[in-house]
Amino acid sequence: MADSSFDIVSKVDRQEVDNALNQAAKEISQRYDFRGVDASISWSGERIEIRANAEERANAVLDIFQTKLVKRGISLKALDAGEPQASGKEYRLYCDVKEGISTDDAKKVAKLIRDEGPKGVKAQVQGDELRVSSKSRDALQDVQRLVREKDFDFAVQFVNYR
Repeated sequence: MADSSFDIVSKVDRQEVDNALNQAAKEISQRYDFRGVDASISWSGERIEIRANAEERANAVLDIFQTKLVKRGISLKALDAGEPQASGKEYRLYCDVKEGISTDDAKKVAKLIRDEGPKGVKAQVQGDELRVSSKSRDALQDVQRLVREKDFDFAVQFVNYR
């Protein structure tokens, strides 16, 4: 019998992030407490740019955006938000959307699987993902449970379950 396997990845659905951004922009344009403060949120290349005329307003826009992301099922671990920086009369805050598992993080997960996972489970790094394989599907489900319970500083998903 062939080995069963799955991949551990850290990916974000860009369309869902875009939808959350558009919802946040619409809410900011309609809310009374954001009238006359020139608050906005938009894509700036691969980053998300938040602008407002006060540091508190920039953080409030970020909070609205994070709420929209959570409602759309996107982990906040995938969002790397900086601090508001003064730029002339306005404050700007940049957010990066993190995708892919770094080699160091993949090694941490592989070590966890080797140390605490069931016997006979193999984990190998393949680019920005981690392939986990075993003869037993039950062992693979135990590995998924183990990885979910551990709180990593990046979002994890399980794909290509075969």
